[in-house]
Amino acid sequence: MIQGPEEDWSFATARQPARFGAGERRGGPAGEHAMTDSGTLCGIPESHITRYRHLFVSQDPQACPRCRQKAAAAPLQPSAQERLHHLVRTAVAGSARDDLLAALEKGARVALWLRGPTATLAQHYAQLGTLTEGAEHAGTAFDAAPTIGLARVQDDSWTYLVVLPEDEGRPLVARGPRSPA
Repeated sequence: MIQGPEEDWSFATARQPARFGAGERRGGPAGEHAMTDSGTLCGIPESHITRYRHLFVSQDPQACPRCRQKAAAAPLQPSAQERLHHLVRTAVAGSARDDLLAALEKGARVALWLRGPTATLAQHYAQLGTLTEGAEHAGTAFDAAPTIGLARVQDDSWTYLVVLPEDEGRPLVARGPRSPA
């Protein structure tokens, strides 16, 4: 049996500390810095940094003290449920959309959320054959663009598929019964 979210779950209680990429100053003293889009939290420009493929860890003894301090002071970030809820609100109205919005508000598990080549996502992740509502429209959306976003959400009785168009168009919501685990 899948364990549901806690009774006191809410978007506010599910917010998480901000996460930052990690990087190191080229030619500088050893130590990792927290990365933003244009450089580090402590002000080193992007052009002087080698980015790493992992996240900045404030507790690491090699972490830059200024980055550590600024990372700790960064505002909390919305959970996956809250971010997806914001996007799904713009989907075409219907019972699947409304039920998904309610499930996300209660903390339904976002099992998968990715963006990539449409053919690959359709083949490996969409599982269109398991959907009982909205599968045809979801399939059409997969045929319409070379890349697309896809999210899977699971609640007690449904598995939802959210198709997120690359052009920031309206998401599509489809669903099917949740398979017994």
